[in-house]
Amino acid sequence: MSLSRRQFIKIGGGAAGGAARATGLGSEVVGLGPPKSRDPGTQGDRVVPSFCELCFWKCGILAHVRDGRVTKITGNPAHPLSRGRLCPRGTGGTGLLYDPDRILSPLIRSEERGEQVFRKVSWDAALDEVAERLQALKKEHGPEALALFSHGYGGSWFKTLVHAYGTGTIAAPSYAQCRGAREVAFQLTYGSPVGSPETTDARNARVLTLIGAHLGENMHNTQVQELAEMIDKGGELVVVDPRYSVAAGKARYWLPIKPGTDTALLLAWIHVILKEGLYDAEYLAKYAIGLDELKAHVADRGPHWAWTRTGIEPETIVETARFIAGARPASLVHPGRRTSWYGDDTQRSRAIAILNALLGSWARDGGFYVPATMALPSLGGTPPFPHAEPMPDMPAGVVYPFADKALAHGLRDASIPGTYERDVKGWFVYGTNLLGALPQRERTIEALKALDTVITVDVLPAEITGWSDIVLPEATYLERYDDLHNPPFREPYVALRQPVVEPLGGSKPGWWIAKELGERLGLGAWFPWTDAEDYLRRRLDLAGLDLDELAVTGVVEGPREPTTIEEGLEPSFATPSGKIELYSQQMADAGIPPLPDYTAPEEPPPGSFRLLFGRAPTHTFSRTANNRRLGEIRDSNELWLNAQVARELGLVDGEDVMVENDAGVREGPVRLKATQRIRPDCVYLAHGFGTK
Repeated sequence: MSLSRRQFIKIGGGAAGGAARATGLGSEVVGLGPPKSRDPGTQGDRVVPSFCELCFWKCGILAHVRDGRVTKITGNPAHPLSRGRLCPRGTGGTGLLYDPDRILSPLIRSEERGEQVFRKVSWDAALDEVAERLQALKKEHGPEALALFSHGYGGSWFKTLVHAYGTGTIAAPSYAQCRGAREVAFQLTYGSPVGSPETTDARNARVLTLIGAHLGENMHNTQVQELAEMIDKGGELVVVDPRYSVAAGKARYWLPIKPGTDTALLLAWIHVILKEGLYDAEYLAKYAIGLDELKAHVADRGPHWAWTRTGIEPETIVETARFIAGARPASLVHPGRRTSWYGDDTQRSRAIAILNALLGSWARDGGFYVPATMALPSLGGTPPFPHAEPMPDMPAGVVYPFADKALAHGLRDASIPGTYERDVKGWFVYGTNLLGALPQRERTIEALKALDTVITVDVLPAEITGWSDIVLPEATYLERYDDLHNPPFREPYVALRQPVVEPLGGSKPGWWIAKELGERLGLGAWFPWTDAEDYLRRRLDLAGLDLDELAVTGVVEGPREPTTIEEGLEPSFATPSGKIELYSQQMADAGIPPLPDYTAPEEPPPGSFRLLFGRAPTHTFSRTANNRRLGEIRDSNELWLNAQVARELGLVDGEDVMVENDAGVREGPVRLKATQRIRPDCVYLAHGFGTK
């Protein structure tokens, strides 16, 4: 059966020990009342710094508190990611904190999975039940039969837990479905991924090329600020997108490309730049190998060849290639983030990486910088993790040779008996709605029905919590400590997430849940601290930092190091050759084409449209779909369709329509947006609005 969020929201209001079918969680939250959209105009009785969790960017925030209640959230000017500003999602954090649908008591399923009937229990009863199930799973099937699906910074505590338990069967949907192909491509080319946040220096670019990237709608705060800064300084945009996006509206060139043909355009650009000698020959001679092989590879991949595939006229291809190359090395072809599309995605990202190399943009101002990380020792004092057998990537021994993380949909498939050599028997799910995050929803449901146990830790009801056996309610990011954050970045720093207010109801911070489970499972040696404050204080002491001081500022920056050649950096490349590898011998040795080539996507059936999707500035996946604060800005989706096509089909702007895919799955209704801002062969939806 298909379980909706709205169905599961009906769970949880009954007395402990009884079935709870049709009562709301909102009754457990005291003094909420209807949401208020006005700015309370207060600096609060106190202002507490922390960092955000409304998306994965982790911007620094200042939470304003009055009478024990968060009144508003602003950007922390001292934090390198937010620089005093937040996106709409970040300012809407109170909508999560005070959401009347929050799960505030542990729940145990009363009937079979797919039937949303639970009973409320005490924390001791819930944790004892989880520990009993995990011990039985390990005894019968081995520890590797437990898979952890995790998305969110608080997942680090649970990764420690399951590693100590003995499993390395860990995945995040964001790897295979989002940026994994890109990371592998840049790793193969430069010996380094582009990371998160991406190591792009857009603010100093003279030309920024976006190909399938929607900055301005996809609100990656730092990059959107840098995009605005670049434009203010006279920088130019080239936007390749079948849809006239917000960024396209600010571009010198908008190329409404046929979906799935990006690689053909990239190869044609490379062809023009090489043929006309527009590349950075000195840079390539010093830092790269494989130029001759690349020239031969693209010799017949010219503008006319690309025109028949992309729909972009040859003159435009030549003109934009010259424009992009004319700004080198401060010419950045953005690597994108959601890069999994048609199955040849690593090769597409390889083409982007190679094009940037021709521009000489790696380790250059206005291109890619080389990040630094502020030293922060681990706490130590724990035993080594038990050896864990890896799960296979695909049936029959077919693997992805360069993937350095497990594939979430692969672990899902391994949960369907007989698909792999070894079955996954239990899921531990942290902060990710797998019914919406994984492809082939029907296979996810098939896997859920076959599992021995499903345990979920989350803040709000979602489809996955409705399919769980045990639901453990976590405190929000505004109510808990998490581990310190010190990512690779232009300015190395350490940031603190700390409680702003006390957890509502019976919710508990993730560190507490993981530690309590560790004690019950005999894994307490991996949690050798009293509480998260003790852990953080001891870890900061090792780095020569003070928790009390960090709690006041929320962030501390380390020494600034050179990050580009212009700043005095001499770049190095962790590839087998020690250079940028335009031609990849690693790929050749693995039986994979060592230079990217174009693979034509399958054409949609007659009368069908290619579905495009992107982000709404106010929402992150389904994580924010329930947020009433953000819903005041946008609470529903819309389907973009070319206006001429709409007229031909007899459809009217604003009417409700249904959407059906090639597998016969129907969704809707959704409001139609008839517009000239999209190609006639496409439709577009924002991702993450979920089900109602």
